[in-house]
Amino acid sequence: MEKAKKTVLKVFSSGLIFPAAVLLLWHYGAAGGLWNTFLLPSPETVWKAFCSALGNGELQLHLYASLSRIAAGFGISALLAVTLAFLCGAFPSIYAQIGGTLEFLRHVPPMATIPMLILWFGIGESPKIILIILATFFPVFLNTMHGIKNCDAGLLEVASVFGYNRWEKCRHVILPSALPSIMTGLQLGLGYSWRSLVAAELVAASSGLGYMILDAEQLSRSDVVLMGIFVIGVLGALLDMLFVIISRAAGIIR
Repeated sequence: MEKAKKTVLKVFSSGLIFPAAVLLLWHYGAAGGLWNTFLLPSPETVWKAFCSALGNGELQLHLYASLSRIAAGFGISALLAVTLAFLCGAFPSIYAQIGGTLEFLRHVPPMATIPMLILWFGIGESPKIILIILATFFPVFLNTMHGIKNCDAGLLEVASVFGYNRWEKCRHVILPSALPSIMTGLQLGLGYSWRSLVAAELVAASSGLGYMILDAEQLSRSDVVLMGIFVIGVLGALLDMLFVIISRAAGIIR
């Protein structure tokens, strides 16, 4: 009896109750004809679409294309954002010159730049990667700036007493202090990169999870659309979980 209670408590604490309830409602609602299954197919139909795409290799192809774009866009964005944040922190005059421009760009939706990106860079991979960069840059930049600004002034004074130059202060004092904020920004940026994936693959793509969803919508394959949404959500959550696990193992976050 005690073991059964522990099992029930574990299930409740794991957060599986709500997803399981939604899945059951979805299954029985579709089976009972509560809605048009052409518009919202049953879980079994979506699962069959997943198995079919996995079996013929189509899902792996789209997955590789999307991951490649996210890796390139997120990697470039993180490097630019962290580097620029440290430059602005070390040289306030730089931020005084570009702060207004950055604030303007922060409020421009990345999708609004699609027509201009196509005119400038064509319909290759560049516009897609730039869109992901635009979507992920500011979470990383702003969190890094927050970490730099909140560095303990006492530690900086001690570093000055020991004769540290600007580079040594940045490396041995500011960077360790700002690292938790940087990791938070990177985690948020990684999430934004997934959220911008469909928008990035609107730009004349012929592969990728976003393209797969849009192509399925044009073919009225709602099962494939749902399958693609679930794949993006699950994979994004797994990457976020992996990011947290690695950060905790490295002692960067608790």
